[in-house]
Amino acid sequence: MNKTLLVGGLAALTLAAGGDALAQQPPEPPHAHGMRADADGDHRLSQVEFVGRRVERLTAADADRDGSVSPAERRAAAEARRAGRADARFDRLDADDDGAITKPEFDAGQEARAGTRAERAPRRAHRGPARRARHEQRMENRGPVVIAEAQARAEATFVRLDADRDGYITVAERRAAHADRREHRRERMSGRRAARQAQQASPPAPASE
Repeated sequence: MNKTLLVGGLAALTLAAGGDALAQQPPEPPHAHGMRADADGDHRLSQVEFVGRRVERLTAADADRDGSVSPAERRAAAEARRAGRADARFDRLDADDDGAITKPEFDAGQEARAGTRAERAPRRAHRGPARRARHEQRMENRGPVVIAEAQARAEATFVRLDADRDGYITVAERRAAHADRREHRRERMSGRRAARQAQQASPPAPASE
């Protein structure tokens, strides 16, 4: 479909709707935080759901089917996801599906976004270009991801998150795990700051004669 923008071009639309465009979707229910793999909608994750989502995403990115995902394959998969999100944003604004966004359609999208923004739960800040570049560099340094190893790690993570050992991860368990990670990060940062301060406060060693 030839997608033509009639409202100041693609750049204007991207600036106005880019970081916020997902707000046109219906508000996520409270259990949706970290629970997108909840295929049966029971507000909890089984091991099959938790591990399966991770393995399926890697398998889809494994273009040459060699059992591992190279940095190039990860970049290609990420680019495909971004393109898919851009197409979805365009389609939501193109109300009459004629391949063009008119000013009334654009204005209607802006109004819908403003109307739903207050109803939505706070979302993580949009990953900007610099942050994305750092993330991609870390992925590059890691090298290929072996799918079997990633599956084993996901299974171990499931066991760790399943605090009551009932075979499911609930929203409360995920939130508790997130809180623990935040606390550990704060403790590490405090320890590093204390070590730097102690190093700065210690007198320099005397020069040898």
